[in-house]
Amino acid sequence: MNPYILATLLFGLGLGTTITFASSHWLLAWMGLEMNTLAIIPLMAQNHHPRAVEATTKYFLTQATAAAMLMFASTTNAWLTGQWGIEQMTHPLPTTMITLALAMKVGLAPVHAWLPEVLQGLDLTTGLILSTWQKLAPFALLVQIHPTNSTILMALGLASTLVGGWGGLNQTQLRKILAYSSIAHLGWMVLVLQFSPQLTLLALLTYFIMTFTAFLAFKLNKATSINTLATSWTKAPVLTSLTPLVLLSLGGLPPLTGFMPKWLILQELSKQDLAPMATIAALSALLSLYFYLRLSYAMTLTMSPNNLTGTTSWRLPSTQLTLPLASSLMTTLTLLPLAPAVMAILTS
Repeated sequence: MNPYILATLLFGLGLGTTITFASSHWLLAWMGLEMNTLAIIPLMAQNHHPRAVEATTKYFLTQATAAAMLMFASTTNAWLTGQWGIEQMTHPLPTTMITLALAMKVGLAPVHAWLPEVLQGLDLTTGLILSTWQKLAPFALLVQIHPTNSTILMALGLASTLVGGWGGLNQTQLRKILAYSSIAHLGWMVLVLQFSPQLTLLALLTYFIMTFTAFLAFKLNKATSINTLATSWTKAPVLTSLTPLVLLSLGGLPPLTGFMPKWLILQELSKQDLAPMATIAALSALLSLYFYLRLSYAMTLTMSPNNLTGTTSWRLPSTQLTLPLASSLMTTLTLLPLAPAVMAILTS
C-alpha cells in the first residue's frame, strides 16, 4: 500500500476514535464510529485475497447494522426525552438498543459471531488493530451510559465469558483463538463496568498490552495455526521460552499479569453480593486457560510436523522490527509488580 494512503487511513482511525472520545452528542459519537469503520476497511481488503474480501464484507455489514441501530436509538431517545446528550440516556428502550449496538460493535456475545470469521480472514497486523484500537471508541460510549442498564450488561458479560471460553476449545487457527480470547476478556470488562469503571479500564489496558505482545510474537514466527507454532524453537528460542508466559497471562494464571484484573474483578463482584456470577466467571476462565495451555504446549514441547524439502522457514531472516515486541513483552511480564501504581493512576 502507498505510504501516503496508509498514513491517511491510520490518521482517520485515530481521528475517528478521538472524535468519539471528545463528543457528548450522539451524532458526533456516531460520526467518529463511522470514520473508524471506513478507515479500517481498505486496510482489511488490501491483500485482495478472497478470504480478506469476504472478511471485509462481513465486517462492513455488521458495523453498518450496529451504526444504524445506534442512530435509530439515539433519535428515539431524542424523540422521547428531548435530549441528544450521551450522558442523558434516561429512557430504557433506547438505552437497551444502544447497548446492544455497541455490543455488536465490539463483538460481545450473543452478537459475536462475526468476530472470529472476520479476524480469520485478516493478516496479523490488521487483526491486531481490529482487536485493540477498534474497541476503544465503543467502550468509551459504554462507560458513559453504563449506570442505566445493569441487567443487560451482566447478561452480555456472562454470556461473553462463557462463549469466549467454550468457543476457543476446538479451534486450530490462531486468529480464531485470539478472537474468542477477545470475546472472553470483553465479557470480564463488561461484568464489572457498572460497579467499577476503573477496573474495566485496568482490564482493558492489560488486555491491550498482552494481546499486542501475542500478535507480534505470532507475526515474528509467521504462525497462523497451531501446527506452525512448533517451528518457533529454531526461529527464536528466547521468544519461544517467553511467549508461553504471555499466553498464560492472557489466561489469567497467577502470578502473571493477567491474573491481576481478573482477581480484582472477582473481588468486586463478591463485594456486590454476586458470588454466583463471580463463580461462573472464574470457571469460564478455566476454559480459556485450557486453550492457552494448548498453545503453550504446541509451541514448546512438540516437533514440527512439516517434512518438506527445500528452504525451511526458520532459515529465512525476519524483516519485522523487534523493538515493539521486546518493549511490549517486558511490559507484559513486569506489569504485575506495578499493579498498585497502575491502580493509583486509574483511580486518581
